[in-house]
Amino acid sequence: MSSGIAEAIKQLVQDKGISEDLVIKTIEDFLLAAYKRTFGTVDNAVVQFSEDGNEVELYAQKVIVEDVYDPVAEIALEDALVLNEEGEIGDELLIPIDPLEFDRVAVQSAKQKAKQTLREIQKDTLFSEYNEKLGEMIIGYYQREKNGNIYVDLGKTEGILPKRFQSPREVYRPNDRIKALIYEINKTPSGLQIVLSRTHTDFVKRVFELEVPEIYDKTVEIFKIVREPGYRTKIAVYSNRDDVDPVGACVGMKGVRIQAIVRELEGEKIDILKYDVNPRVFIKNALSPAEVNDIIVLDEAKRQALAIVGDSQLSLAIGKQGLNVRLANRLADWNIDVKTEEQFEEMDIAVDTRRAVSELFGEVDDSEEITSISELPGITDSIISVLKEHNIELIEDLIALSDDELTNFSDLSDEDVDLIRSIIADNVDIIEEEEDYIEEEYESSENDYSEEEFSSDPAEENDDEETSDESEDSEEDEGYECPECGAPITLDMTACPSCGVGISFEIEEADEDEDEE
Repeated sequence: MSSGIAEAIKQLVQDKGISEDLVIKTIEDFLLAAYKRTFGTVDNAVVQFSEDGNEVELYAQKVIVEDVYDPVAEIALEDALVLNEEGEIGDELLIPIDPLEFDRVAVQSAKQKAKQTLREIQKDTLFSEYNEKLGEMIIGYYQREKNGNIYVDLGKTEGILPKRFQSPREVYRPNDRIKALIYEINKTPSGLQIVLSRTHTDFVKRVFELEVPEIYDKTVEIFKIVREPGYRTKIAVYSNRDDVDPVGACVGMKGVRIQAIVRELEGEKIDILKYDVNPRVFIKNALSPAEVNDIIVLDEAKRQALAIVGDSQLSLAIGKQGLNVRLANRLADWNIDVKTEEQFEEMDIAVDTRRAVSELFGEVDDSEEITSISELPGITDSIISVLKEHNIELIEDLIALSDDELTNFSDLSDEDVDLIRSIIADNVDIIEEEEDYIEEEYESSENDYSEEEFSSDPAEENDDEETSDESEDSEEDEGYECPECGAPITLDMTACPSCGVGISFEIEEADEDEDEE
């Protein structure tokens, strides 16, 4: 059966992208289907292709018998001898079958099955091919538009660029060249559906890989990309080599590289910034192109931060309709609020609170928690050595020394003593024990009282003996305590000398006690 089938096979391989073996298998299935439709079975059907592939033959394998009971699988001896003179009973012969003998229904049925098989093979082949390219860049040409969706000619198949994956800046015309990202691949009853995208962040990443060799070879790596398609893109990059500036590599000489990327994105604004492991620095970079004066971490656990900017930079930091700060939030993964210095001062955050909030993020000044004298800022090595010779190495031991004890150290000059006292005053908060404080206050109040007694007029003292006796009795009686802090108080006090709380005594209760006695 000469049919020039080799040429047809090559054409199918070229047009449909199907392998030659699969095409041959499809032709074989086509002939077997027609045979089965005509004879009811394929058990004895044999398909053979010539070596050059130009011819294909269909045979029926039959057994030589004396009496034929199954004409499909058996052949009479006398008929077999016509085909092969050496044939004997029990031998098998391959009898050629002319496809023209098949009825029209059988051929049509086989043809339909072959087409279906070819479509499935083509679909599976294309799926395997494009599935390996998922997430990669592809170039096609504008073919047609329907309901806002653009159909792109990809050569072997057709891709679809949905309206939601199109940048609002872009306008396409027939035969326009379209560069897009292979976003999704689906098998549908009508064929393979390849979904394209020009709004995905990976599309921007692929464009950068094409334009920036350092990104392609991993010398410079992209940490994260956030994007509002058609308006602004922020990309954080870092370098794996100290001698390569990641931002400079992306911008290129005189901005050649970034200009090419902007053209591909139809004029979309692109902010390239350096990634930093320190979130405060990264947040400041993320708000570019605005200049940020300071970053205050409000809540590390909730990832809330406050950016302080100048008045002229406020609108730039926030961006049109909040776009810049919104993208910065997504890039740094922090909730960022932007304020001016004046707005910050009006907030309920004092200067000390501002410093304390920053310390929550790990920037605590170690000098506030030090215990060793050598860690005091401004202390000299000579003073440290002298104090160490006197077994004084801790700050609390140094504070316990009186001025006289410190002055008596012959190794220390007056300038050294003044320096020590100055450093302690500036860097050490002295917290006195409550009991010592109460005792000192109490002693002070007694001294004041004594001075008043000695400074009184002698005539007034002798004026009323009963008053003198009562005061002596009150001194001998058990003292009273402040109900607020527990400090000793006397009947003549109107306020506690320790905590300052107001005091009053109810005389009626005292009179009742006297009557009972």
